[in-house]
Amino acid sequence: MSQATDYTPPRVWTWNRPSGGRFASINRPIAGPTHDKELPLGRHPLQLYSLATPNGVKVTVMLEELLALGHAGAEYDAWLIRIQEGDQFGSGFVAVNPNSKIPALLDRSDPAAPVRVFESGAILLYLAEKFGNALLPVGAGKAECLSWLFWQMGSAPYLGGGFGHFYAYAPTKFEYAIDRFAMEAKRQMDVLNRRLAESRYLAGDEYTIADIAVWPWYGALAKGQIYEAGEFLSVQEYTHLIRWADEIAQRPAVQRGRKVNRTWGDPASQLHERHDARDFELRTQDKLGG
Repeated sequence: MSQATDYTPPRVWTWNRPSGGRFASINRPIAGPTHDKELPLGRHPLQLYSLATPNGVKVTVMLEELLALGHAGAEYDAWLIRIQEGDQFGSGFVAVNPNSKIPALLDRSDPAAPVRVFESGAILLYLAEKFGNALLPVGAGKAECLSWLFWQMGSAPYLGGGFGHFYAYAPTKFEYAIDRFAMEAKRQMDVLNRRLAESRYLAGDEYTIADIAVWPWYGALAKGQIYEAGEFLSVQEYTHLIRWADEIAQRPAVQRGRKVNRTWGDPASQLHERHDARDFELRTQDKLGG
């Protein structure tokens, strides 16, 4: 790892060159659309626009869990948003999420007054309440669940935008930045490991939206499945976190949800768009020859 010592910040920052790294082509310091493009609409009331990043997986897992619980109204259309190609800056997407990040949900249960929901944690909570507080406890359990839900929303930027960026994606390796965020990533895993040493799930004995929110990020990290950082972070130390990650990974709804809007890996694990439950058997990329 190298350490930069020859940069002095200017008095006023200006955007005059690409920042470099994997996502340089889509990073910019302004909001709003870059082009006109309407979003597609399917036949279900719930329209999801997403990609199977950890934040996107949260919502598709939630929808599949709701369907597994018998909530037929949770049927949904999942449309692929290719963030590397700038789909999130189309005018239709920005109208649903002014922050231009996936996932974004449009609830057209009342077509005359559609409801937009953005930010993955907000979508999980919206769907839980829409379907009779499904996967959302009551009383003290609800407080514990929401505490872990918001813990994840506040913590993951340090993991993704911090550790993940500087360790895996930045064009230059900076020792200070990697050390700083590796320390925080390990601290966060220790927080989870200590909690899961005393509790089966994050909110207690019951699987909730808190687990759905945390698992795609920290379950994958504990299993060495993101950033190729398992050895670097000594993830094998977090035995309770690994136990929890493995248990959730066995859930059929989780296995289905993580395939939706996925465009990498084994073709059998990729369902680019999902419009019907039968798509898992008929339209994964191995079935389509992709």
